[in-house]
Parts: sequence; structure tokens; C-alpha cells
Amino acid sequence: MRLNLKGFAAPAVVLVLLFSPELMKATSCTTQAALSPQDRDALMAAGGRLAVAVAQQDSASLKAALLPAVAQDWDGIHEAAEAGAALMKGGKVELRNLYLLDASSLAAAADTQFFCSNASGSLTVTLNMHALPPGRYAVVLADAAGAPNAGQLSFILAWDGPASGWKLGGLTVRPGALDAQDGTWWWTHARELAKANQSWAAWYAYETARFLLVPVDFLSSPNLDKLNGEQAAIANSPQNAFPLTLPDGPRTWKIDSVRLDATLLHADLGVFYESTGVTDPAAQRTEAVAVLSALVKAQPGLRASFHGLWAYAVKDGKPTPVMELPMDKIP
Repeated sequence: MRLNLKGFAAPAVVLVLLFSPELMKATSCTTQAALSPQDRDALMAAGGRLAVAVAQQDSASLKAALLPAVAQDWDGIHEAAEAGAALMKGGKVELRNLYLLDASSLAAAADTQFFCSNASGSLTVTLNMHALPPGRYAVVLADAAGAPNAGQLSFILAWDGPASGWKLGGLTVRPGALDAQDGTWWWTHARELAKANQSWAAWYAYETARFLLVPVDFLSSPNLDKLNGEQAAIANSPQNAFPLTLPDGPRTWKIDSVRLDATLLHADLGVFYESTGVTDPAAQRTEAVAVLSALVKAQPGLRASFHGLWAYAVKDGKPTPVMELPMDKIP
């Protein structure tokens, strides 16, 4: 059984099961409230041990809990766990949600969709898995309560039989706050910016809210659908703006994309631009500062809403990080 992994620049993310919007096959999901006491206790125990292992940077325990089928991906999972140290620091591990996923009826690996509804059916969380082998799985969400960066942990567990029990199949680590503001604050701020016709700042504020509110990329919910709808309604947004050409005196810069970048656990934006090919470090920095300056002059609303900008010089299709500058250091 081969399960794919996906990486994410720090804060690191490793996912064994990837989102896929097509060719889903529904199976069954049991939410925490509806779990049998036996299943609930077993999942809470397994998730609790793993969360504590991440918080304490206990690599030996994590490796011992690894599903044999993903043993070759240990390096990626270990990297994700190491990234969790800063996110969990100063907090207390608390389990948030448990989802038991039954895909044992599958005849072969298949793209699979799970609808996880509460007892009344008034709220449904959807989990989308790509190329999922037959079996029983679980998703365990945990938080570092009280941590400055509000760390969020998401584990994918796989049932490996009565002798082995629940084993670790995947790990996601994300902050729940950037610059002391959580996803709810960013969502409210995005709405304020949209009303003020700050289209670019609003768009990326929604991106930040989504990143902080959704602990894993394969999960969707009515709240997330609402956020996505509000973001899509923004006029003159950067959604279709790239590649973007920015005149800068005698020069013209070409920006390929701008993305949320939480590498330093700040609400930064990564700016990917076509470099002239300079290789001297001082010249690279001069070029990067000119590009970042041109962008904030063209979109001044970004300066007030975000911590800073990352400069990524792209040459022959290969991006190279040059530097990060706080907004007050960008001319």
C-alpha cells in the first residue's frame, strides 16, 4: 500500500491523503459524539500520545507509531513534527475532534469522500481523500491551547489490525494564529477591507483566514464554503491578475504570483517575480527591494494589513528566496 505525501514550506505539512475534487466515492464517517466508547477511548489515547510526542519532540515514539506502509516517508513526517515545536511551545495539548472513517468496503484504492454529520444533521464536514486503499482510518484534530502561535495538529491514523492497533499515517502542523490574530479575526478584517474596496488586501486576508481556520487541506465545511463565496465576490481581486506587469521608472517588473507565506509565523506575502538574473547577493537584494516597493506602491492596502513581504526571484522557472522585509522597511 503506497500513500502519497505532500509538503508545505514551514510551518511544515505532511499529508498522507490528498484532496481531490473528482471521482469521489462515498463511504461512512462517524463523528466523535456518535463513536462507541471503545472507539472513542482508543482514538483519544492514540491521538493524545501522538500530540504529546510532537509537543515534546519525542521522535522515537512517533517513529514507533508509524504505519509500516509509509515508513519510507518518515523524513517528511519527522520534518513536520519538528516544525510543530514552535507552534506548540507554551501551550497545553487538547484534542478537538475525532472522525472515524470506514472505507473497508472499497474493492481497491479509490478517491473517496466522507460526509461527517452531527447528530441532528445540521452540520456536515466533508473529508476528501485521494487514492485511499480499503481499510479503516481516523482523523484526529488537536490544539495547543494557550500557545502564542495556537498550534494545530492533525493526525491521520490507519487501523493496522488488532495486534498493532491505530498507527500514524500522516501529520499536519499549522499555526492557529499569526501576529497574535486568529482566523476569525482575519475573516472579520477581510470583510472590512472588502467593504473599503481594498480588493487585494481583502483577498489575502481571506487567504490568511482560511489557512488558520482549516487545519487540513482535505477538509471542507459550510463555514469554509461561506468564506470562499465571500472571497470570490471581491471585485478587482488578484485572482486573475497574474502574470502582473509593474512599471518602475525605466524598468518593468513581471510578478508571477503573490501568495500567503507563513514561513516565519508572520502574516507575510510571498512575491514571486521574474529576475533579471543577477547573482551578486547585494544586487539580488537591490532588485528584490525594487520589486517589493513597486508592488506596495501599486497596492498600498497591503502595507497596512500584512507584516511583510518575501521576495522570491524566479529564473528559468526556478524560484530562489532572497529575503523577507517587514512592511516598514520597504521604501
